[in-house]
Amino acid sequence: MSKNTILTHQEIEHKIKRIAYQIYETFVDEEEIVIAGIASNGFIFAEKIAASLKDIANLNILLCEVIIDKQHPESDVQTSIPKEQYENKGLILVDDVLNSGTTLIYAVRHFLDVPLTKFKTAVLVDRNHKKYPVKADFKGISLSTSLLEHVNVVFDDNGQDSAYLS
Repeated sequence: MSKNTILTHQEIEHKIKRIAYQIYETFVDEEEIVIAGIASNGFIFAEKIAASLKDIANLNILLCEVIIDKQHPESDVQTSIPKEQYENKGLILVDDVLNSGTTLIYAVRHFLDVPLTKFKTAVLVDRNHKKYPVKADFKGISLSTSLLEHVNVVFDDNGQDSAYLS
């Protein structure tokens, strides 16, 4: 199976910075925001966005890891922080790839039980194959692919992040 690079490390860094600026513009009135990343790549992406946001904005950023069983998304969603810590705050739900929307919609449902001041979503790659009415408010790239193709995002400890199509 061939592997086609769709985003290089440098392009991913650029997308992260652009998304961070968009988040800051959207949440400029907030003192504290929650960036909730879906485990595992979504959380890594959330950490990178948070680091970029800290460079450009004077916001308190609370990171939250969202644990969801992607094979059975209807089962309970867990978070690394209690609901009381993200109540009445702005929240950005982050994942690496938005494919069918299944993972994102079940994660969104979890956060709808808590009053939030604003709720947005961010993804690095939006594949445009949704079976649920969910959208990414902030996205690195939109990509029309065939259903047989697969998007992989690799966050490398050596700084060689990439996204590729296989």
